[in-house]
Amino acid sequence: MSKNLEIGATIPDAVLPDENGVPHSLGDLQGDDVLVLHLSRGEHCPRERMFHRELLAFHEWCQVAFTQLVTVMPNDAHDVYRLKISTGATWTFLSDTDLQLQQHFDINEYTDVHHDYAAVPHTLILSPGLKIERVYVGYWFWGRPTAHQLWADLGEVFARIKDDFDPTAPAAREAWE
Repeated sequence: MSKNLEIGATIPDAVLPDENGVPHSLGDLQGDDVLVLHLSRGEHCPRERMFHRELLAFHEWCQVAFTQLVTVMPNDAHDVYRLKISTGATWTFLSDTDLQLQQHFDINEYTDVHHDYAAVPHTLILSPGLKIERVYVGYWFWGRPTAHQLWADLGEVFARIKDDFDPTAPAAREAWE
């Protein structure tokens, strides 16, 4: 029952703390890059640990491809850090204990009676300006994107918006003239 997750919509520029309590805005983390944003179910979930381990190689590609990766979790800073170190992740993890993104997108997982904060995991590809380009719903593990699916989707996004990034594109050349 999600909402506000339509292609072309802009997500809110939430300001959330990382595992050290340092606040970050999603817009600042994205900068002028494309952002892959994972809205996590929570630290308690073994599928989250497996998915984040799979993102390790993908993150290495992101670092050379004008792409940022951020995970938002409905957990406190301690549990955010626990998932981050248990998977070996080095990208930014944020804590959303107030569930502001979960509530905005209406992605609360109603079937989990033990973790009332749990969210239905979603992975979003956002072009600059926090604009939604692709949405994956990972309630079932197989709904989560593989690194190769993200690669293909990012290739399509960059092909469409590359004039903003490509210094040889006509629009960029005109700006320099």
